[in-house]
Amino acid sequence: MEKKIRRYDIDWLRVIVFGLLIFYHVGMFFVPWGWHLKNNNTYQWIKWPMVFVNQWRLPILFIISGIGTYFALSHRNVWQFNLERIKRLLLPLIFGMLIIIPPQVYFERLSTSAFTGSYVSYLKTVAYVGIYPEGNFGWHHLWFLPYLLIFSIVASPIFIKIKRAPTKLIKWTQHIIEKKYGLYLFIIPLYCTEAFIEPFFDITHALIDDWFNFINCFVLFFTGFIIIASGKQFWQSLDRIKSKALVIGIIAFSIQLFIWLRLEDSVLVHFSEALIKVTNLWSWILVLLGYGAKYLNKKSTTLAYCNRAVYPFYILHQTITITLGYYVMNLDWGLAPKFAILTMGTFLGSWGIYHFLILKISLLHPFFGLKKNP
Repeated sequence: MEKKIRRYDIDWLRVIVFGLLIFYHVGMFFVPWGWHLKNNNTYQWIKWPMVFVNQWRLPILFIISGIGTYFALSHRNVWQFNLERIKRLLLPLIFGMLIIIPPQVYFERLSTSAFTGSYVSYLKTVAYVGIYPEGNFGWHHLWFLPYLLIFSIVASPIFIKIKRAPTKLIKWTQHIIEKKYGLYLFIIPLYCTEAFIEPFFDITHALIDDWFNFINCFVLFFTGFIIIASGKQFWQSLDRIKSKALVIGIIAFSIQLFIWLRLEDSVLVHFSEALIKVTNLWSWILVLLGYGAKYLNKKSTTLAYCNRAVYPFYILHQTITITLGYYVMNLDWGLAPKFAILTMGTFLGSWGIYHFLILKISLLHPFFGLKKNP
């Protein structure tokens, strides 16, 4: 087996992007879009920074997951890898659906008067009855886990084969990314899903009817593995293109704003906007990976702590946000104090539970996806 490889820049990006998730979900409390709870006042302008972040936030997580899979397979066979995936993804998912998610639905039902009574009575009567949103049982923000688990199991035999003997696909990848804008050819499969599948399938995160999101996320996951498998050619090409990608990303998002604000939907607008969208999200992925490789590929004790904490934070954070949100939603306060309370409360609550409870009780570690102490 290969020597273990650690890319600290990828670890940092994982921490940063999951950290942004907390800000994003706090923002969902204040924008006009539907969410579990809503503040008594919503703010139109907040949607624009959220739309910008949302373009690349989830795509880069699946890219990073594909990259991480490449490194994980360096010192595991396919059975070891899949067993580890089941332990680290399926067990926290089941635990989350049974223990972490129910308070979210409880406070949502209280806010709409769909349920009245104590949390204990909610657990005894309706917490696990029916599938959300009609019922109360679901995975909510943990949808990332079953998708990643399925992607990993399905693709692992292919990935193992690629790692053991580089295929024509890897050689072709190495060839194209050496071109000046070769990395931008990876938008082609993303464009195909965006242009030809997205119009027919809403994003539901429900797995069985979520065809556009499922295929699109799998393409990103597979792409992450392929680009990192191409070796030094990828990092060299990324270093050359990162500044150009920044300019392209700014231009692409500006064009997107123009389309959203000025143009009416049509077949031509749809196919054009799809191309601009995938160009935009891919550009920001290249920017983050490129500048991350330049400035963040350094080992640190802070990174080691944050990288271990990020999975429990992900599992816990939305439940804390919604719990706090329920108690401030109808207060006659402005945006700033409520946003500060939800953000700080979510970070501090997640950290407190992680640092003083989860870390101290080893029996809890598997339920929050923690490996043994490094």
